[in-house]
Amino acid sequence: MAKAYFDEVDNETDERFMREALKQARKAYRQGDTPIGCVIVYKGEIIARGYNRRNKDKLALAHAEILAIKKAAKVIGDWRLEGCTMYVTLEPCQMCAGAIVQARIPRVVIGCMNKKAGSCGSVINLLDMKEFNHRASITKGVLEEKCSTLMSDFFTDLRNKEI
Repeated sequence: MAKAYFDEVDNETDERFMREALKQARKAYRQGDTPIGCVIVYKGEIIARGYNRRNKDKLALAHAEILAIKKAAKVIGDWRLEGCTMYVTLEPCQMCAGAIVQARIPRVVIGCMNKKAGSCGSVINLLDMKEFNHRASITKGVLEEKCSTLMSDFFTDLRNKEI
């Protein structure tokens, strides 16, 4: 089997793309949405970006990962996103983890984990279930402190009604 492109990345590369996901998360923050950002990379280039828009769009499906997957599929020209890597600031929920499996994304890089609703290792790991026809490798904790602090700041501001 040929070596997949994503096997060649390093910590510096992961951090560079996670910084791009953080930029997306900050967009959500400025709009009053939970600051979750996502980028999808193919052959070393960002092909899709997304940020949480649930409150703005009044739609439960408007998660950063779902929006980025939709854009990436248009760029690739297929629903299969094989060879792509997803960078997301917060561990995906069950809906997004299911979409990752369905899109056949082989690698997911996560900023911080979600102990209450995470579906990539915290509560359950839908990306590594032998019962499914596809599994994804996971890298956790990339720029974890920055991702976690952004989430904490958002909820502090929300409690203080500053956003």
